Amino acid sequence: MTQTEMQATFVGELDATMSAFLLDKVNSFVKWDLVRFFHQNAHAADTAENIARYTGRDVETVQAGLDGLVESGVLQRKTSRKQVIYQLVKDASVRDMVSTFVRACDDRLFRVAAIHQMVRGMH
Repeated sequence: MTQTEMQATFVGELDATMSAFLLDKVNSFVKWDLVRFFHQNAHAADTAENIARYTGRDVETVQAGLDGLVESGVLQRKTSRKQVIYQLVKDASVRDMVSTFVRACDDRLFRVAAIHQMVRGMH
């Protein structure tokens, strides 16, 4: 089997729900990192600057990713003490999808398929 055939097989294994989650919500590697961060820190509520420091990314990139995740309904944004704070939404279905995505990422074949789909979606 060629590399292209293997990638096509892996991409075909993503179910429609997970595929839509990747295309509509976690459509960049920064957002992928942020979703993992909020999954691992489900009760975190913090500023873009602190989240950038925790994730090892620059603030501008993290800010754009956070705002994108707010727009797609994964995160919520609120103002506290004149600072913008981000946190995972309370919606159980969104939290379940985040959890399912992060657990699926433990599987190498899933990651390959997800990365392939994400890269293809960027073009």
